[in-house]
Amino acid sequence: MGQNSSRQPEHPAWWRDAAIYQVYPRSFADGNGDGTGDLAGVRSRLPYLAELGVDAIWVNPWYPSPMADGGYDVADYRDVDPLFGTLEDAENLITEALAHGIRTIVDIVPNHVSAEHPWFRRALAAAPGSPERELFHFRPGRGPDGELPPNDWESEFGGCPWTRTADPDGTPGEWYLHLFATQQPDLNWAHPQVRSEHVSILRFWFDRGAAGVRIDSAALLVKDPELPDFRKGVDPHPFTDREELHEIYRSWRRIADSYPGERILVGEVWLPDAERFTRYLRRDELHTAFNFDFLARPWEPEALRECIDSTLALHAPAGAPATWVLCNHDVTRTVTRYGRRDTRFDFAAKVFGTPTDVALGLRRARAAALLSLALPGAVYLFQGEELGLPEVEDLPIDRLQDPMHLRSGGTDPGRDGCRVPLPWSGPLPPYGFSPAGTEPWLPQPEGWAALTVEAQSADPESVLSLYRAALRIRRGSPGLRGDKFEWLPGDRGVLAFRRGAEFACVVNLSPAPVVLPAHDTVLLTSRPLDGNLLPVDAAAWLRSR
Repeated sequence: MGQNSSRQPEHPAWWRDAAIYQVYPRSFADGNGDGTGDLAGVRSRLPYLAELGVDAIWVNPWYPSPMADGGYDVADYRDVDPLFGTLEDAENLITEALAHGIRTIVDIVPNHVSAEHPWFRRALAAAPGSPERELFHFRPGRGPDGELPPNDWESEFGGCPWTRTADPDGTPGEWYLHLFATQQPDLNWAHPQVRSEHVSILRFWFDRGAAGVRIDSAALLVKDPELPDFRKGVDPHPFTDREELHEIYRSWRRIADSYPGERILVGEVWLPDAERFTRYLRRDELHTAFNFDFLARPWEPEALRECIDSTLALHAPAGAPATWVLCNHDVTRTVTRYGRRDTRFDFAAKVFGTPTDVALGLRRARAAALLSLALPGAVYLFQGEELGLPEVEDLPIDRLQDPMHLRSGGTDPGRDGCRVPLPWSGPLPPYGFSPAGTEPWLPQPEGWAALTVEAQSADPESVLSLYRAALRIRRGSPGLRGDKFEWLPGDRGVLAFRRGAEFACVVNLSPAPVVLPAHDTVLLTSRPLDGNLLPVDAAAWLRSR
């Protein structure tokens, strides 16, 4: 197949203020009627995404995978899993999306591979100390018979991150490291073959027209070569935010910069230290990184204002745009989270049976949409947020597939609740996601008829109509381009700011309605106004001339 590298739309630095839609393909649209979303389904819905008004899509992994972790256990980085279609389908999706003015960002998973990856299968078949095993982290165990793990690390999914192998004669052998699920062995990034392989992977997808790559678990690739025990607060972290990472991403940046059309690197970087986070955004490293601080903040004015201030201040010296995201495929949906007593997001706080006021959460989610879309920088929108979908918290236990649930011993609800297939049309499941009578891979609630794209398209007050209007205004407002941002004076509990000379956003998180500041035109509100009063848990976009 020929290279697509010349087909990127002309828009220098498009990524600095883009609206990027996250497609979880397994749950977006089912194109072949088997109950699982696929690339044919995504292609069929490109007109919907164009009408929504997004600039790019980020597609979660579509690679061949045993699906031990929703496709993040990759067996082949240069192909597409038959569950989703073919490599040609991926190439056609990239090309057809560009024809709609939509770029495609692919998901790269460099920390680990699937246990079914050819490299790991050869490593298991090889002897201890072999070249095949040097591509991973194999170690003898501790204890008299090697029966204890090589160190005291903890998996990102909970529990021990080491699994013991069996030698060809059936006796217990070495252990291998997997920071995530057992089926996801970590690669050894000190090995030159691992580095050269990923250079080749980047070029493979850039050659096919990908506008960028989202880098999964971007801060975890490099490990202390000694694999020591970890004394938190005493030792440098043995596998998070290691200094060697920066040269890896500098080399990737040089590759991205060698292609036309502004190809970008987007890091999934979970770090509590904001200053160390921004080191990844230096001008010769990643273009952007996800702002998980904003995603995790509670619906409280002081917390949100502090996050906005610190985010903009930290990004400014690096010259990198901030990113704003309310939800993704790993976290509780915004409507549900904002309807709870504790509106923060914290993986450790996820438990079954947490009470939620969905109506309250929906009001706040609508206001948060206008807040995030008005801030300077890029915004990420997880599929279904534009429909106001809640987390599905009553999935049958025997249908849950997320390893976070399984590895917790059943105490963690896992992430399947935000991954339920989208409702497109009709009064009953599968709501146009699949043909009538087909059962989707995760069950949809019976009460989602009013949340379908079809129903909301006909309702000018729906969440979908709000998002469409907001994205249209965002794209057409010069004040919402660039980095200009200024707080406006306002009542306690109110976030009010100006972008440029004409545009202002006001968000009311106080316990009472507030008077809007002077303006010429109300462009958009998340809730109806009462005269000139903005209701509680509401946002307004204003224009002044």
